[in-house]
Formats: sequence, C-alpha cells, structure tokens
Amino acid sequence: MGIALGIDTGGTYTDAVLVEYEADQVLAGAKALTTRHDLVIGISGAMAAVFAAAAQEGAAVDPADVTLVALSTTLATNTLAERQRGSVCLLLIGYDPALMRQYDFEHELATDDVVYLAGGHDGLGNELAPLDEAAARAAILARRDQVEAFAVSGYFAVRNPAHELRVQALVEELTGLPVTCGHELTSQLNAVRRATTVALNAHLILPLRELMASVRETLARFEISAPLMVVKGDGSLVAADWAMRRPIETILSGPAASVVGAWHLAGRQDVWTVDVGGTTTDIAALRDGWPILNRRGASVGGWRTMVEAVDVHTTGLGGDSHVRFDKLDGLRIGPQRAVPLSLLAADAPTVIEELERQVELPRGRWEDSLGEFVVLGRPPQRRLDPQDQEVLDLLAAAPQSLALLVSRSRAGSLLRRRVTDLENRGLLRRASFTPTDALHVLGRFSEWNVEAARLGATLLAQRAGMTAEALCELVIERFTQQAATELVTKILEDEIGPVEWAHDAAGAALLRRALDGRAPTNGARPAGPADLGCSLTLRWPLVAIGAPVAAYLPQVAATLHTQLIIPPHAGVANAVGAVSGSIVQRRQAFISPLDDEGTVRLHLPDGVYDFTDVEAAVAHAEAIMPDHVIALAQQAGAQHIEVRTTRHDQIAIAKGGVVEVYLGSELSFTAAGRPSPARINDGEPAADA
Repeated sequence: MGIALGIDTGGTYTDAVLVEYEADQVLAGAKALTTRHDLVIGISGAMAAVFAAAAQEGAAVDPADVTLVALSTTLATNTLAERQRGSVCLLLIGYDPALMRQYDFEHELATDDVVYLAGGHDGLGNELAPLDEAAARAAILARRDQVEAFAVSGYFAVRNPAHELRVQALVEELTGLPVTCGHELTSQLNAVRRATTVALNAHLILPLRELMASVRETLARFEISAPLMVVKGDGSLVAADWAMRRPIETILSGPAASVVGAWHLAGRQDVWTVDVGGTTTDIAALRDGWPILNRRGASVGGWRTMVEAVDVHTTGLGGDSHVRFDKLDGLRIGPQRAVPLSLLAADAPTVIEELERQVELPRGRWEDSLGEFVVLGRPPQRRLDPQDQEVLDLLAAAPQSLALLVSRSRAGSLLRRRVTDLENRGLLRRASFTPTDALHVLGRFSEWNVEAARLGATLLAQRAGMTAEALCELVIERFTQQAATELVTKILEDEIGPVEWAHDAAGAALLRRALDGRAPTNGARPAGPADLGCSLTLRWPLVAIGAPVAAYLPQVAATLHTQLIIPPHAGVANAVGAVSGSIVQRRQAFISPLDDEGTVRLHLPDGVYDFTDVEAAVAHAEAIMPDHVIALAQQAGAQHIEVRTTRHDQIAIAKGGVVEVYLGSELSFTAAGRPSPARINDGEPAADA
C-alpha cells in the first residue's frame, strides 16, 4: 500500500502523520517539541514517534514503504518576521530612482543593495528604453562574490518579461547564483510590491535549501526515498526543488496546511476553522471545500507581498501565551510567547526550588519578575555587546530566575530592559505561567510538570487574592473569550473592513455582553450581569484543530450558538493537511486594445503577440496556455492534471448606455493534480527531477 508521511513544524510542536494514500486513512499521528535552533531535531523526533505510534496501534509501517513526504514549514514566515535576511542584490529595470527615493519606496524593497538599470516597458508591453546590458553585466560581476542571490524586477515586466529574462540569463551565465524574476512570482501590476516580493524570495532561497537538505538527510537516515513536497501558502503542494526556487510562496504554509487538514478530517465544505497552537491561533474560512485566498497578497514581517495565500487571521493567542497582570487591564494573555513553567521544570528541576522560594517570600511590593525565567534562544550571528554577552553567559548552564538576575545586578531595571531586547532579537526566551500551565493545574492536560504549573499559578493568584484553581479557571475563561472575539473580528473585517474595538465603546460593550453576559470591567474579576443582553449566532459550523482545543473551543461554540466539530486526529491536523493538498499552478494572460480598429495585444509569460480581433487572441491563448500550466504542474510534481480556464472581459458603457467600449480581458488558466507518489531508484525523488 502507498503510505504518505506528513510533517508540520509549528512554533511549539512538530507534528507527523502516516496516511494510507489511496484510502485517505490516517494510520497514526505523533508530536515532538519543535527545536527552533535546529528544526531537523524536532522533525526526526516526530518521525521516530509516528512510526512507533503506528506499530503500537497494530498498523506498523516500514519506512521503505513511504511513497510520498509532504512538509509544511514556518521557516519562510519566521525568517521574514524575525528580519533574518541574507545578502541579496536587487536589479531594477526601468524604475525611476528619483521617484523611488522621493516617495520613500526604497525602504520597502527588503534589501539595501539596489541597482537601477535602463530599460523597461509600458503597460502595453512596448519597450520604453533599450536594456543597458553593459551596466547589468558590470553590476553582476561586481557582486558575484559578495551576495547569496539576485532578484530581478522590470517595469511592467508582467506585460513583457523580455528584459527580466535577459538579465536573468546574464546572472546565470556570469555567477551561477540563484536568481528570480518578478514575473515568475506574480502577474499583478504594482512595480514596488513586485520588487519587494522578488527580493524577499531571494532572501529565502538559501535558508529553504538548507532546510530541504537537512530534511532529505533525515529521510535518508530513515531509509525513506520518496518524493519530498512542500505546502505553499495557498494550501497546494509543490515539489521541494520548485519550492527552493520560489520559497516566498511558502509563507503561511503552516496555516494553509491547517485549513486543508481541517477540511480533510471534518469532511465539511463550508466551515470556519480555528487552529489553536502553542504560539498563535489561526482563523480561516472554507467555502465549497476550498480555503479562501487573500488576493491582495500575504503580509508578513511588515512587508506586503504579492503572493496569494490563505486568507488567515492570526492572533498571538496560544497555549504558550504569556499570562500576567497588567496595571490597567487586569489579567492579560499574550500576545508574547513564553515557555510554559511545566515544560521548563520538566527539563530543569531547579526551577521547582526557585518557585517554592518565591511563593514563600513576604508579599510587600509586588515584583513583576516573580514566576518568570529566561533561557537561551538561538545563537547570535555576530559579536555581541559585552553586557549582552554577559547575560547570555549566565544562562549557559541552566535557566535563570529573572527576579534573581534583576536583584543581583547593579543595573537593576536596566537589566530587565536588556533582557527584553535580547528576547525581541530571539537570543533568549522567557518562561512564565501560560494557559498550558493552567490546564495542568486543572487536570485537563498532564504532559509535563504539574507542580511547577501549580506554583506559578499560586504566585499569580496571591496577587489577585484568589485560589490557584480559581485563577486557572479565569485564565481559561479569558482565553475562550479572546478566541471568540478574534473570530467575530475576522468575520466582521471580511464584511465591513477594519474593526477597532478599542475605539468603538458601544460595539465593544455589545460584544462583551454577547460573549459573557456581563458589563465591561477593567478589574481582574468579571463584572456582574448586564442589564442589556444580546447574542451572536455563527451560521457555519466551527472546526477546531490543535492539541488543546477540547479545553478551549466548546465554550466558544456555545457562546456563538454554532456546532463545534473536533475531528479525529485534530491534534495533528496540520500534518494531515500537508499530505492532503493538491498541486495547483495558476497563470494569467491579458489582452489589451491597441486602437479603435479592433487590434489587440495578447500578453503571455514569454512575450507579447498582436491580433486583429479579440477572439483570435483568446483562441491563441487557449491553444498555448493549457500546455504551459500543465508543464508547470508536472514540474511541481503533479499527475492526473486537469486544466480550468476562466475569462473576464472588461466592458465600459458610453454615450448614454448605447455604445460598449472594450477595455481588455483577463484569462486565467489553472492546472490541478495530485502529487505523484513514487519511490526512486537513483537517489533523487522522481517528482523533483
């Protein structure tokens, strides 16, 4: 039987599943902690665990029988969000440098190494100026030993890619380094965002190559020789080699896999999906079995790209969210992430001793650092300030109590600021009380050290004047309220635009009444019943996925008066989604009028063609483009490919509604197929050839 192995690397866990490919039956699922400093460690752990789980369930799988591997990864998203960028040269053809600087567009380009070249085209694909090949050659040669990759973006290259293709050929000829053109990633107009997108893509090529090499090495250790696929941000799959050329398309890969996994496991066509992870909660809609895409382009790390991805609403609310008391707002959960105390103590027993010491301290002026620890994060990429290095050196042996660090340092509160800065840079991580710890105290989750969770809850409860159990119940209640609020916010934003509860007192008050029947309060304790009641009804079922959803989502569904579906294997739905997607390739062709006589220009990925009428142009596109998108789908690893064509004509009505004026046409060609599961004979996956 054909077995597919699905892997998802999340912020807290790496999930793995084994699926009988033809029957779409999940044989086993397993988790391992994500190892952020080296993702492969977590991936190896999850793979070993899932094979062991299959054997325990009487469905033992020989790794040699795996015929397909699919990976959803947070690498691209995290790399951009954390501003970890390599050395990239961006070659801009036909852009006006004075205009770019005047409107401060250069800061959006995601690289400081920008070269302006003469050339470019207009909106009809006509050459505005000849390409300055000599300048292009000189710029490329000057940088071939200094950069990791090149990016090329031509003005109106989506209408005529000739200059981009020529510069790409020069880079390949002169350097052999990775190079991507803007028209390969998008067919949309917007020269600045297209340049940003292609520059970000160049930044991601080497990191994704390194990850794929590590994953393949891990697969080889397990003697798995199957094709390796990667989940794109729209939920579809591509071969690993394809993804390494266009890694920007893998942003939001994890949320996309979660939506596909929810559809696959729940078997419902129209639902809202809520994926509760350790770091974030992701909310998205399924309509007719397909995730809704954000046609405006995914945004990550402050950059707006032109990559179509799942229209997902992500909020910093998860099982590992930092729980604390705020002087103004009372109990707060997130958006900062923290290592749960229960997990920290499972690896570092001295944490229990320190928490016990803190619980016995006299309660004078409250110290915000109580119950918080710091641990090492990722290794620094460059030499640090001596004071920063001193802090990291203190953590080399074991996690440290933040309160002790502050009390023993002459810097006092300044040390706390330094710790926060190191945390923001990812060089250290904070550990504190989290919703996961609350579940440990309440007996609803028992993966790690319950005593550490109870001590952390006691420290917070002492401040609020309540028991540890009452504090934990309040944490879970607030968590569910925040999750419901984010779901309502997403739905309203789709319907009416941005929603800002902080600036809408009436709306916020009505929402609070709908969610818990109480009037708003700024205190730690809930207020009493409100005189005015209201309710909200979600008209589509709610599919909840993620390990802890049974603890959080029932109340959300009850509050919104909708059906809750927690499907089997909900805890590893992302990994199921990784192997459940299809391979999809989309390309557009455009037709523009050239004169009043009916002459039109057809814009295709390889150039422009003129015709005497629209239908002749359409016929030519329909004769050429299906084979083009089929070839792309095959390169991406698909088999049994089907092509769908849509046409949209733009017509304006003039002269009092009597005359129709043709403005142009957009033809969309979509090729979709299933991944080709096949083992290899020569050491390379067949789908990656």
